[in-house]
Amino acid sequence: MKQGKPLYVHLGAHRTGTSSFQMMLAENRDLLEQGGYDLAYPGRDDIPKGDLRLKLPDPRNVKQWDTKFLPAAAAELQRHASVNSHAMILSEENIPGRMIHFPAGQFYPAAEVRLQTLAAAAGAPVLRAVLVVREYTDLYVSAYRKRAEDNKSPPFAEGRRNMLEMDRGWPDLVRLIFEYLKVQELVVIDYARRGRSVDILGMLVPELAGVPLREPERRMNHSATDAALVALQERYHNGDTLAREVWQKIIAEYRDDTESRGVSEFTKRQTRILEGRYREHLDEIAKMPAVMLLR
Repeated sequence: MKQGKPLYVHLGAHRTGTSSFQMMLAENRDLLEQGGYDLAYPGRDDIPKGDLRLKLPDPRNVKQWDTKFLPAAAAELQRHASVNSHAMILSEENIPGRMIHFPAGQFYPAAEVRLQTLAAAAGAPVLRAVLVVREYTDLYVSAYRKRAEDNKSPPFAEGRRNMLEMDRGWPDLVRLIFEYLKVQELVVIDYARRGRSVDILGMLVPELAGVPLREPERRMNHSATDAALVALQERYHNGDTLAREVWQKIIAEYRDDTESRGVSEFTKRQTRILEGRYREHLDEIAKMPAVMLLR
């Protein structure tokens, strides 16, 4: 397989400000490319010039990782590599896996094979990586609400016990990143401390820390209220298939109705357990070698 460029990898994760980071890359694209960096990021949320299509295996097709997904991933990374660059900055929140498995009590169940596929496809060292982590209660609630915007979803309460008894967590993912990506250094950032995207890039690529990069203007992210999610789920459960502009219009219509309908709530006891687990997991990560934790 063709030798690739050394990588700096922003691993997301989901619901941790990844779109803002990618918007910052787009905002500074010309300057970064002039500095010898290739940029690879997807175009979700209408990120300018985002065209990364990195497909990695899911639990149902792990056996095809080397025959199907590896060649495709290698070709995709090569497509974003230019002749005169010296490294690639890759940002993709789906590298560890998808959020769809949370209600079943599975924390990125295909992370091993996805990381293995990326490492083999890169054919070059991962010099440094950044992972933004989030408190479990907020992560699971945010993931559920995001998916419920444009998918038929079961009630949140049906998956609460599974999420409370999740099979693993952030420390396990950190260990897998070292094992499969062979990353030399890993920066782990608590979502509440993430700050500016340009500062995260400076932690990912230290030689860019002093470069005067532009922080993009904050865009209003109008998340769906409970009222909007109730209206959307009623449509989906009636068999409707809604185009993007239609479900976004429904979200806008209910924007001012902020009364809680209990759509995505943990009990107080469950919240205490998950918050305590997160604190313990950050303590565990802080003790790991080659990890810089910002909390």
